[in-house]
Amino acid sequence: MPGLLRGIARTAVVAGTATAVSNRVSRRQAGRWARQEEERYYDDEPVEAEPEPVAPDPVSTKLGQLRQLGELKTQGLLTDAEFEVEKSKILNS
Repeated sequence: MPGLLRGIARTAVVAGTATAVSNRVSRRQAGRWARQEEERYYDDEPVEAEPEPVAPDPVSTKLGQLRQLGELKTQGLLTDAEFEVEKSKILNS
């Protein structure tokens, strides 16, 4: 009878250990799946696109060019004739 009890006890210990290990593996795997699912959820969120650059207003561009041209004339870097030629190019473009 002592041999039988020893065998039953050994089987109970082995079965208990196997159950504990199996449960731990299951919990770890469930945790990994949950993390993967969470990453997938956050990866699928739409990423905000960068706003498209706004084309400059042609009128303000021309005004800026005319200002620069006027400054060049004021500084004496352009003659009156050169100023008029460049001004007409800007206004007619």
